[in-house]
Amino acid sequence: MKRFFAGIVSIMLTIGVGTVVLSTPAFALGEGGVTRGINDARGDGVPANLTNGDSSLVKKIINIMLYFIGILAVVMLIFGGFRYVVSSGNKDAVTSAKNTILYAVIGLLIALFAYAIIQFVLNTVIGLGGNSTDV
Repeated sequence: MKRFFAGIVSIMLTIGVGTVVLSTPAFALGEGGVTRGINDARGDGVPANLTNGDSSLVKKIINIMLYFIGILAVVMLIFGGFRYVVSSGNKDAVTSAKNTILYAVIGLLIALFAYAIIQFVLNTVIGLGGNSTDV
């Protein structure tokens, strides 16, 4: 049984490595790139600055979401701190308050990492990002 699974894994690795090594990249990105394709597909009535510039709709949505997540994380940190202060030594309340603080910090870190990933994608794929952060 162990030998069977080892054979399956080796076949999958061989196919996977062969696919990666022997594949030919498709240079399908045409003139103007992704930005031109997005602007061509946006249709009538959609703002022209959907993807271009510092006032683009994409950047505005990302910044609004990041502000909201930041405010929510600060509120949860304050709430967790308040619960920690008024727990009066109750172990369950202290643990719950510490978990609230921990989850607020983890949520904020996830939001910041997501923002970094989005900025990377916008910089490399679409060419929208910039070196400045609008946060």
